[in-house]
Amino acid sequence: MENQPLIHILIIEDDRRLAQLISEYLQSHGLVVRVETDGERGLREALRHRYDVILLDLGLPGRDGISVCQQLRGHSDIPILITTARGEEADKVLGLEVGADDYIAKPYSPRELLARIRAFTRRMRGQVGPRHAVLQVGSLCLEPEALQATLDSSRLDLTSYEFALLYALASNAGQVLSRERLMELARGSSDDAFDRSVDVHISRLRQKLGDNSRPVKMIRTVRGAGYQFVAGGRQ
Repeated sequence: MENQPLIHILIIEDDRRLAQLISEYLQSHGLVVRVETDGERGLREALRHRYDVILLDLGLPGRDGISVCQQLRGHSDIPILITTARGEEADKVLGLEVGADDYIAKPYSPRELLARIRAFTRRMRGQVGPRHAVLQVGSLCLEPEALQATLDSSRLDLTSYEFALLYALASNAGQVLSRERLMELARGSSDDAFDRSVDVHISRLRQKLGDNSRPVKMIRTVRGAGYQFVAGGRQ
């Protein structure tokens, strides 16, 4: 492990005590952490330096987390993990819709947070175990080591989590995958999953694939069961 590059984390969180506790925990496990306590400064810092993962609270002073996430997604593919004390599903869905990769609800376990961060980092660095092989399905080409996806030779602008979901679907073309199985394949765990999170990511994927018309050509919804990648859906 000592030869592995350091993991750099930006925490944008206005609860100073929580930010300090999480920062100290992550640093004790070898991560490099910077904390910003309002949205405006957090956004500037995120755009100024390259981080491996951004931990972003939704309820921020200055500029709220939704606005920060939207701005970041216009400039960067850095994994964004949103945190919120709000219990409503709508807040989680909104965060995902504007480009967050995943969410974690407060209060959360520092161990779970660390596991999520490491999973994001492995994905961004192409360290995704047996998935190193380039995958070609019809006119879709997925290159895991570069996290690059092309469709009809045109590059797709995907987040790391969207890429992982698309790889899971395409590598199991023809099979119906439940939401829980998709979460497990893409994230390494289906814990804390809620149905709408997968639906939101699939909706964003369809938009980027130009697959949001009817009839759907590539990613098919199987009611009550999950999703299916149609191998011959687009040539």
